[in-house]
Amino acid sequence: MSLQHDVRPNHLQPAAELAERVLLPGDPARALAVAQALLEPTPRMFNHARGLWGYTGIAADGEPLTVQATGMGGPSAAIVTEELIALGATRLVRIGTCGALDPELGLGALLAAAAVLPADGTSAALGAEAPLQPDPELLAGLVEAGARPVTVVTSDLFYDPRVEAPASWVDRGAVAVEMEAATVFALILGHPASLHHALVLAVEIAGGFIATSLAIQYIYENRSPTFWLINSGYHLLQFLIMGAILSLWP
Repeated sequence: MSLQHDVRPNHLQPAAELAERVLLPGDPARALAVAQALLEPTPRMFNHARGLWGYTGIAADGEPLTVQATGMGGPSAAIVTEELIALGATRLVRIGTCGALDPELGLGALLAAAAVLPADGTSAALGAEAPLQPDPELLAGLVEAGARPVTVVTSDLFYDPRVEAPASWVDRGAVAVEMEAATVFALILGHPASLHHALVLAVEIAGGFIATSLAIQYIYENRSPTFWLINSGYHLLQFLIMGAILSLWP
């Protein structure tokens, strides 16, 4: 028997507007520090329930941004992430500290997770087995801002007695370990694509594959470019409709 549930904001109690963009530190004190550094005017408290402090304000680009603490570990991060998505968050970035597995990794190095190895129980319960990949656009933005793209691993244990575990993670390419990223990735990847992403994907498929294939065929057959435009347009419309239906399907 499966347990059916609707995600509602039971643990988060919004006291201000939630931005679609959310930064997710684990530590509530770090959430306050990040909000004070990044948000103008004075950040408004979004949530204080359960000691999970969150703040909303305007970022340097003039757009709203929320900073919401998740607490430590996958279970707490899963609750916060699910409820933020239910409240309307669409772009979530986990931020925080990690432990170095590479002895050459300097203190304070800025890293971006290009892949996350799920070695924790929460992401496993969500079905994660293979390395989890972030949104390519967000990753590219972080790298452009100066972050080094690396593989990290998510573990349940801060004080881990398994002396063999770090070596196995390093063998799989990990250079750092933390406690929440795999859960956040697994949850977000498990949610249906947004309408925006579905339509972008439809354009990429129709334009990058279908239209290109038709162009090669029409050139070989010496057919009119007008027919190519018409048929390519039909395929584009087809994929746009399919993408919209799939992204909006309950």
